[in-house]
Amino acid sequence: MRLWSYARMLRRLLATVAAVASLALSLSAVVAPAALAATPANDPFYTPPDPLPSTEPGALIRYRQSTFTLDPIARTPVPGVRAWQVLYTSRTALGKPMAVSGTVLVPSSPWRGSGPRPLVTYGVGTRGVGDSCAPSYTLSRGTDYEGLFIKAALARGFAVAVSDMRGLGTPGLHTYEVGREQGTALLDAARAALRLPGTGLAAKAPIGIIGYSQGGTSAGWAAQLARSYAPELDVKGVAAGGVPADLERVASYLDGGPFVAFALLAALGYDAAYPELRLDTYLNARGRDLLARSSDLCLVSLDGIGTFLRVAFTHIDDYVTTNPLGTPAWQARLRENRLGATKPAAPVLLYHGGIDEIIPIDQARTLRSEWCRLGGRVTWRVYPLAEHALGLAVGAKPALDFLEATLARGAVPPGNC
Repeated sequence: MRLWSYARMLRRLLATVAAVASLALSLSAVVAPAALAATPANDPFYTPPDPLPSTEPGALIRYRQSTFTLDPIARTPVPGVRAWQVLYTSRTALGKPMAVSGTVLVPSSPWRGSGPRPLVTYGVGTRGVGDSCAPSYTLSRGTDYEGLFIKAALARGFAVAVSDMRGLGTPGLHTYEVGREQGTALLDAARAALRLPGTGLAAKAPIGIIGYSQGGTSAGWAAQLARSYAPELDVKGVAAGGVPADLERVASYLDGGPFVAFALLAALGYDAAYPELRLDTYLNARGRDLLARSSDLCLVSLDGIGTFLRVAFTHIDDYVTTNPLGTPAWQARLRENRLGATKPAAPVLLYHGGIDEIIPIDQARTLRSEWCRLGGRVTWRVYPLAEHALGLAVGAKPALDFLEATLARGAVPPGNC
C-alpha cells in the first residue's frame, strides 16, 4: 500500500513538472532584439551601478525597450503590446536599498474605461533561483509559463508590471519566498512603471496586485505593506492564490514528500536575505553538494527537473547536521515573514485548490481568518478538485474578473468573511 501511494505521488510530481515545462515551452509570442540575446548573467543591463544613483524606492536606474512573446521559436512579438525592461530601486528585508529588474507592458490601444488606465503589478510563481529564470528574460524569449496569464491581463486593457525580485536577473542569489522583500519589490515595480517615460500611465492610476503560489506570497505582502510602505499608490484590489502564508507549516507539509525541493529552495532564499542565519554551518556533505547544484537552478530546465526528482521523498534532515528550522534565529525570521498580522490595503480575492499537494490549504484558511478578524474585505474561494498547478489555471480568469471589478468599475466587493 505504501509503495502504491509513493508511486501515485511520483506520478503527480512528474505530471506537475511536465505540465509546467510543456506550458513554458509551448507558449507563443516575442522576438527579442539582438541586445537581449545575452542571458542576464552576461548582460550589463542587469548589473546595477555602485553606488546606486538613487535610494528612493521605485526610482528608475535604467530602462530599455524590450519585447513580449509567447513564441519560443520565432519569438514573434505579441501584437499591440509595448514592452520595456527596467532596473529600479527597492528595499531588502533588512531595509537596505537594492536594485531589482523587471518588465513593464502596456497595451498600444487606448484605454476605453473610465478614469486612467489601471496598472496591475504581477507577482510571478516559482521558477527557480538562477538568473536565466528572470521573468524579464523569459518573457522576452517566449519561455515564461505565466505569459498567457499576463497576456490575458493586457487583453483587458491593463498595463502590467512584472518584478524579477531580488537575485533573478540582478547579481546575487534570489531571496526565494522572503515575503516582505517580495512585497516591496512588487510595490516598487508599480512605482517604477508609473515613472517610466512613454507609457502614458497616470501618476494616480488605480493599482491592482495579483499573484499565485510564490506570487501569492508577494501579492499578500504587497497588500499588507501598501499603506505603510507605498501610501501614494491607489491600490484598489488584490488577487492572491495558492498562497504559502506560513512557511513553517508549508515546510512541515513538504518534508519527506515529492515536492520537498521547494522547502530546500526557501532555505536558500532565507539564507541569502538574512546573513546571520548561516545555512552553511548546518549542512552536511549531501547538503553542501545540493547547495552547489542549486545556486543557479531554474525549474523549467533539464537540471531543474532532474534535481527535483533526485530530492523527491527525502527529508530536510537528510541534508543537515541540525535542522535549522528548529532554531530560534530561523524561527524568528520565518515568523517575521508570516502573512496575516496586518489588514490588507484593499479588497482581496484569496483562492486555493482544494487538493493542493504543494501548499496546504489549512494555512491559507488561517490567513483568511486572520485578515477577516482584522477587518479585511476578503472573498474566499476554493476550487475543490484543483491541485496546485490546476489552481493557477482555473483561478486565473476569476482573479482577473475580480481585479476588473475593482479597478475598472470601482466595485468594492463585500467579501464573505
